[in-house]
Amino acid sequence: MTGTQAFTPTRRLAAILDSDRFGRFITAVILVNAVTLGLETAPSVMAKVGGLIHLIDYICLSIFVVEILAKLFVRRLRFFLSGWNVFDFVIVGIALAPGAQGLSVLRALRILRVLRVISVAPRLRRVVEGFITALPGMGSVFLLMAIIFYIGSVIATKLFGQDFPEWFGDLGRSAYSLFQIMTLESWSMGIVRPVMEVHPHAWAFFVPFIMVTTFAVVNLLVGLIVNSMQDAHGEEEVERTDAYRDEVLSRLEAIEQRLSSQTAPDRKL
Repeated sequence: MTGTQAFTPTRRLAAILDSDRFGRFITAVILVNAVTLGLETAPSVMAKVGGLIHLIDYICLSIFVVEILAKLFVRRLRFFLSGWNVFDFVIVGIALAPGAQGLSVLRALRILRVLRVISVAPRLRRVVEGFITALPGMGSVFLLMAIIFYIGSVIATKLFGQDFPEWFGDLGRSAYSLFQIMTLESWSMGIVRPVMEVHPHAWAFFVPFIMVTTFAVVNLLVGLIVNSMQDAHGEEEVERTDAYRDEVLSRLEAIEQRLSSQTAPDRKL
């Protein structure tokens, strides 16, 4: 009875879907689809082999649809308990939306299928899970950043707004200019040095702002994400250890049952 249940079509299909070979196949299809979607942006290529590229794109989409349907058949409603399954379902559903071939926005969104490589690549999945886990902590950092930017924008508008209205004329322009300074994009020659020609001591404001935002707060975000990734990796190792322990225990129980079944006839004799 147990042997018959182990080889039911549903279990066979589930084993195929969970196998590493099938995962590598889906990854290859995603990469091929990414190449074809990129080639669609080249008019010269489309003029020569546009029909073939559309055919490959259709085949890739068909494979994705069959995969989703197979997972729904095997896992039923449990399919939607996994966030990665929901992610795959939405990505494929966008391509199947009515008018997806007619509307340029929906056609452009087909490239989102490439994101499916995240759900089939464990390391990429770990990075995303670490990022999502870090979001609550990142909220506090973003709040701190907003406070710093608000204070800096008010000060910059008061100090430099009259002489440099295009950069610091109001809070919005000041915030945008400070964001440019934080990213270190043309901050010195583009903004700070021209301001220092009129206000020689302006460096006393801009340099501490860069030190606090660029080198302190941004690194806090990086540290939060790295710690979350390490925690996710640790949880994965614990789950792997628990699975191995359960497998060993089940094997030991099977061996014990065999030994007890073999010794039982000897006791009767």
